[in-house]
Amino acid sequence: LFQFHAIDIFFHFSEVKWNFVAKAEKQLSLAIGDTVHIQESCEGEGFWDIAFTFAFIACLFFHQSSKKERFSQVQRLMWDLMEWRSQLLSGTLPSDEFKELKQKVTSKIDYGNKILELDVVVRDTDGNILDPERASVISLFRAHEDATAKITERIKEEQVFISLSFNGFLRGNYLVRWGDKGLPKDIEMLNSLKVVFTVSHLQISLVCLGYLWKVIAENDFLHTLLNKVTTSRGDCGGQGLWVTMKALVGDIVQIRKEYPHLVDRSTVVARKLGFPEIIMPGDIRNDIYLTLHSGDFDKYNKTTQKNVEVIMLVCDEEGKNSICLGAGDRPVNEYRSVIYYQIKQPRWMETFKVAIPLEEMPRIHLRFMFRHRSSQECKFSSFSVSCKLISSFTHSQTDMDILHVFCVFLQGDSKRMEAVSSYLSLPSERTHSDSHKGSTLMRSSSSVCGLSVSSRDIFTISTLVCSTKLTQNVGLLGLLKWRTRPEMLKQNLQELKLIDGEEVVKFLQDTLDALFNIMMEHSQTDDYDILVFDALIYIIGLIADRKFQHFNTVLEAYIKQHFSATLAYKKLMSVLKTYLDVSSRGEACEPILRTLKALEYIFKFIYLLYVMMSSPDCRDILLPMMLRELSGALAVVGEGLQDEKRNSVELLNNILEVLSRNDVVRASQRADFLMETFLLFKDLIGKHVYPSDWVTMIMVQNRVFLQAINTYAETMNHKFLDNNNFEVQLWNNYFHLAVAFITQESLQLQHFSPTKRSKILAKYGDMRRLIGFAIRDMWYKLGKNKICFIPGMVGPILEMTLIPEEELRRATIPIFFDMMQCEENHSGHFRKFENEIILKLDHEVEGGGGDERYMELLQSILLECAQGRPQLLTEVQHFVTLVTGLLERLLDYRSVMSEDSRNNRMSCTVNLLNFYKDINREGMYIRYLYKLRDLHLDGENYTEAAYTLLLHSKLLKWSEEQCTLQLDYQTLQSQRQLKETLYNTIISYFDKGKMWEEAITLCKELADQCEMEVFDYELLGQKLNQQAKFYENIMKILRPKPDYFAVGYYGSGFPQFLRNKVFIHRGKEYERREDFQSQLMSQFTSAVRLNITTMPGDDIKNSNMQCIHVQCFTVQPVLEIPPRLRNKPVPDQIINFYKSNYVQRFQYSRPVRRGKVDPDNEFASMWIERTTFITAYKLPGILRWFETTVSPLENAIETMGQTNEKILTMINQYQCDDTLPINPLSMLLNGIVDPAVMGGFAKYEKAFFTDEYMNEHPDDRDKLTRLKDLIAWQIPLLGRGISLHGKRVTDDLRPFHERMEECFKQLKKKVEKEYGVRELPDMDERRSTRPRSMLRSVRQSICSLAGSECGTPTKTHPER
Repeated sequence: LFQFHAIDIFFHFSEVKWNFVAKAEKQLSLAIGDTVHIQESCEGEGFWDIAFTFAFIACLFFHQSSKKERFSQVQRLMWDLMEWRSQLLSGTLPSDEFKELKQKVTSKIDYGNKILELDVVVRDTDGNILDPERASVISLFRAHEDATAKITERIKEEQVFISLSFNGFLRGNYLVRWGDKGLPKDIEMLNSLKVVFTVSHLQISLVCLGYLWKVIAENDFLHTLLNKVTTSRGDCGGQGLWVTMKALVGDIVQIRKEYPHLVDRSTVVARKLGFPEIIMPGDIRNDIYLTLHSGDFDKYNKTTQKNVEVIMLVCDEEGKNSICLGAGDRPVNEYRSVIYYQIKQPRWMETFKVAIPLEEMPRIHLRFMFRHRSSQECKFSSFSVSCKLISSFTHSQTDMDILHVFCVFLQGDSKRMEAVSSYLSLPSERTHSDSHKGSTLMRSSSSVCGLSVSSRDIFTISTLVCSTKLTQNVGLLGLLKWRTRPEMLKQNLQELKLIDGEEVVKFLQDTLDALFNIMMEHSQTDDYDILVFDALIYIIGLIADRKFQHFNTVLEAYIKQHFSATLAYKKLMSVLKTYLDVSSRGEACEPILRTLKALEYIFKFIYLLYVMMSSPDCRDILLPMMLRELSGALAVVGEGLQDEKRNSVELLNNILEVLSRNDVVRASQRADFLMETFLLFKDLIGKHVYPSDWVTMIMVQNRVFLQAINTYAETMNHKFLDNNNFEVQLWNNYFHLAVAFITQESLQLQHFSPTKRSKILAKYGDMRRLIGFAIRDMWYKLGKNKICFIPGMVGPILEMTLIPEEELRRATIPIFFDMMQCEENHSGHFRKFENEIILKLDHEVEGGGGDERYMELLQSILLECAQGRPQLLTEVQHFVTLVTGLLERLLDYRSVMSEDSRNNRMSCTVNLLNFYKDINREGMYIRYLYKLRDLHLDGENYTEAAYTLLLHSKLLKWSEEQCTLQLDYQTLQSQRQLKETLYNTIISYFDKGKMWEEAITLCKELADQCEMEVFDYELLGQKLNQQAKFYENIMKILRPKPDYFAVGYYGSGFPQFLRNKVFIHRGKEYERREDFQSQLMSQFTSAVRLNITTMPGDDIKNSNMQCIHVQCFTVQPVLEIPPRLRNKPVPDQIINFYKSNYVQRFQYSRPVRRGKVDPDNEFASMWIERTTFITAYKLPGILRWFETTVSPLENAIETMGQTNEKILTMINQYQCDDTLPINPLSMLLNGIVDPAVMGGFAKYEKAFFTDEYMNEHPDDRDKLTRLKDLIAWQIPLLGRGISLHGKRVTDDLRPFHERMEECFKQLKKKVEKEYGVRELPDMDERRSTRPRSMLRSVRQSICSLAGSECGTPTKTHPER
């Protein structure tokens, strides 16, 4: 199959040279030309095994289009691994580099396993796989945590790198000055323009190295040009901005140390524009980012637009100024914008940073001056000015861009513009109303100090404030500056919870300092203790939230480096004790839950104080207080004040007394302990404590659970098994825990790959088998107490037996028989067990449990167990038949529910609901009725949905009895209410399906109830109006006749409910046979279409799984006029409905040639062969199709004909061969003539030859005559057979023969009297003188179904 090329020792590529179809579990289907990566097995343990498994899995992504991106990712990883492997195998690396590279390789493999959704591999510090046998559980857990954290960190790095590239994550400025040649002005910096962008919460830095080329652009704003350059693709002809990027892990200090060749002291660091994800204590920042957005300047009296330059300065009242343009450049005194030539609405989009000392913020303002620069001379003429107080930029939403639209003041004298007093008192921003006045405003308003507001000029900037010290949030500001207004302190503390969490965490250090200062400065009173404590709990809860969880490091850093409020210890402990005391008394304590969640950090604050005890001052303050608390607690133990040591001894004595109490109390405590432990284990198993890829940790946990459960089982056997100490709840908890353990997902080895399964079995064994055998042993030890767990334990035991493990099933299925015996001995039956297993079996199989092998084992094991209990054998056989039939239908149902074929799903649903109806399980029957209803509604089969709900309504009575809760009706109501609700729904469905005749019938029934029972005349009027509307629809609305199609499914490849059966399908409106057939064949893509309309031969019916055939042709419905319409002048609109509805008989006619063909008149030899199909139910019904069926009478005729044929054939055989043994002939004849064993035509007489049957089936007279004729012909056949038997019988069988003759005489007398005498000619063709044609005619009379109609489906629908 393959042509191999060796790549290296471990990898081979092969090219497929021949098609290959997989026929076993460990085979791959291959096509010519496929390329396959072959992995050779590798002995020993180590990370290379995982690497090559990883490589093999990676190649499987190749042909999956949805995985192409993932495959490329895996491909890159594999190339790296192969390169590093070559280095490791070279033997030239020093030991430290070898170790480092090995760590790098294992890290890459673990990352690859994660993205391929494989299990986590835990390793030691050297990169070797950690052996769980040699590691403690705690160290194993921490190793899993570390491995997961590293992989998660790596994935985050990948995601952040992508976001940096595509989402504009970094917006900080890096300034490079270059000349008109397209090169930096500082030519020495060519190829050395480096900047570090930092992302603080992941500690990732991007080192960018830039190369600049000249870019030619015309009539473009600069920011538009840059956008075009950065978004361009392909070859730019040597022009463009070229940047290389490299991600480095670590903070700025770390990367300078580890990557000195990339980051040195001269490398520029650009901070994130805006707040970082984590604001560490001590990270003080007070920056304002301004973006010159755009402007709109009128030319006034000029003929052309101005060439506007914007100059910005940072000023105080005295005119001092300072500006920082960005990373990579020195601070400057002023900022000058780009000048655009004669543009009325320039868009600059130029961003720079203004860094202001905190103490100067209230006094600083920004001044924007606008000047016109002449294009001919280097002259400037100032024409306007704008200003803005810097303090007004501090906004509570500091991470959002705020847009400001400024007023522009006109002034021609630049010197007067620089006078602060001339403009500072003027309004800085336009109001909302001003911006909408437009041209209606005058050119200028009133003049102030020589400046006038321009109504035509607009200037817009956007700002982003990044300050860890300034906020305008009133509540937070009030708390931070609580000393200025102490009377508001209580309100500010209470309103802290209402402040946006993002604002609180940004000022975390200042907020915590304020809270502890409040405590410290009110140490003599407890007025604010609870409020401060609640505020502290709220802040800790904020940080515990997933949204702010990365601020945990900030809080940790604050505790270790900045917390110094030593005297707060007592107040924290006091409030905590108060809350605990209130809660312990059972009183309501709303903050207790939040307090318990925050205990970790509360105790960290307290522990820090303990560490500070080394300071003498702290010791003098805290130690006496702690001793007082401890002394008070110990004094409670004894009477009066006592020595501390004595109190400690007394406390120990009390503990010893508790431990040495009598055995009765200890037994009770032991039972409570076991029950609580079982519940805890079950809860841990169900909640999936560890991630699903922590397989090693999960298996170690399961091994511990298994050992503990088995240990506790021994205690239960010794202490709680006898009747005096038997604890039903304890044993119930044990069984439910054991079943939860055995059925947990992590132990279902059948879902794992063969490699993973074999490794688990080798290291841990199959724990399911071990615990399953333990459950079996514990069950059989219960003795007469078993009845306490029936039927409660039926479901859990069933769930365990469904696990696909042969030995486990064989060991646990006999428990079912033991349950039957227990209930039989206790109650005289096992109906509770039967009901429970039917209910649970439906749920479990639908959920994926069970298979055909389980059905075989269940049947054989239960029947084998019943052989030893003859009195139970019949009941067990009935039960096995019942459960086997249910399992067959449930497995069929489960197999088709995942298919696209809605028809198959409907068929299996109907099979199940009919089964539940037959065994009188009403709840399950209704459940599947509604599943069928939903399937019909999905396909817009409203008529069929109505018939389905009609079956539910027939189960209800017009009474006030309360009905049980139903699937779609979850409120308690009477049967009358539910039936009325169902009728209204059904009527609406019939209306949509244009089945108004059925809707009218239900309206009449509802109207009768309204008129005669509930006397609701208003509702009666509504129903009569609705009924009248339906009558009108019948006469006026055209209803297309649906076509009907016969469909046969032949071959072993079809499921049992379709195989070798014929169905009549009701087509939809205007649906052609070609369309129906195309849709049908799309469901069975591998099927062959049969182009014949006759029944195919046995070769097609018995074809193998791969060769299936579908037959489809049109049939005509046979009109069955209702008796009330017969012989009456009925309008065509009414009679046409019955031509295609309420039909059960369908015919197909085809021409055949018989006799001599007349070439001049083909009709002279043309015969019509007509085939009649009878469906199991009338159409339409609960399905759009029904199986064709043979009526009971036709079945009797067919059976009698086959019996006569069998007698005749055996007579001929014995006449021709004297050596044949006599026993087969004896059994055949005696089975018919002996009344003790006879079940033949005597039953037909009771079923069909009665006046009642004749009245109900007047059309069957000819068939009844045929059946009587076959019975009459059986007598001479039996006579001939008995005569032949008498000649061949031996002496020891002579009494048997004589009794058979006596029985035959009585039978012959009765039949000849009732059905007449028939004479049988000599049927031996060798000796007979009669023509062969006559013999064939006689044989046809005796055996054939002459005159019967052809059909295939088993029930008939009663006449409506």
